[in-house]
Amino acid sequence: MANHILLWVLVALTCSIALSFEPSPMQDFCIADPTSTARVNGMVCKDPKMAQALDFSFSGLHITGNTSNILGSKVTPANVAQIPGLNTLGISLARIDYAPWGINAPHTHPRASEILTVLEGTLFVGFVTSNPENRLISMVLNKGDVFVFPMGLVHFQRNVGYGNAVAFAALSSQNPGVITIADAVFGSNLPIASEVLSKAFQVDKNIVESLQAKF
Repeated sequence: MANHILLWVLVALTCSIALSFEPSPMQDFCIADPTSTARVNGMVCKDPKMAQALDFSFSGLHITGNTSNILGSKVTPANVAQIPGLNTLGISLARIDYAPWGINAPHTHPRASEILTVLEGTLFVGFVTSNPENRLISMVLNKGDVFVFPMGLVHFQRNVGYGNAVAFAALSSQNPGVITIADAVFGSNLPIASEVLSKAFQVDKNIVESLQAKF
């Protein structure tokens, strides 16, 4: 009997750990102190008595992002780096602007799921499931439509309209992180050996080196 109780306790603890992506706050708020040199999983709290409204606010998401770049898109984040009061709260936001036919290149958020809402325009969006299926799940979104990208999966958006598009993304982390696939693979510092990438992508080594030079 005691062994069965112990087993259920271990199962409960395991499930609790698996379902907890970020620690729950143990106080009303924990305003990030970027000046602290302490190393913690997150950011150090400043004295709550020094809290002010500006710690919990951010202005700028009404401003159109500059999309005059090679991708034709601009992400304007509103995470703990911009809003110190988000520290420990497990949420953040971003505005994404897209030029006609612009893309938000394939990327992942290692610490967050994402829910995207289209404010203007038409977007083709999708994500790829994990190995071995690697199945693309995608659709076209119009103004007012919503789409969810599960945590850690490679996803993308493309403006398939002839005008500009705007979307807002909410993420389940104060600091979701982003890994842009092309940048990480071909632009890593130090570079990944071209022999490795040549075999992985099944292309000539010269093609790999050409791609690395661009990044």
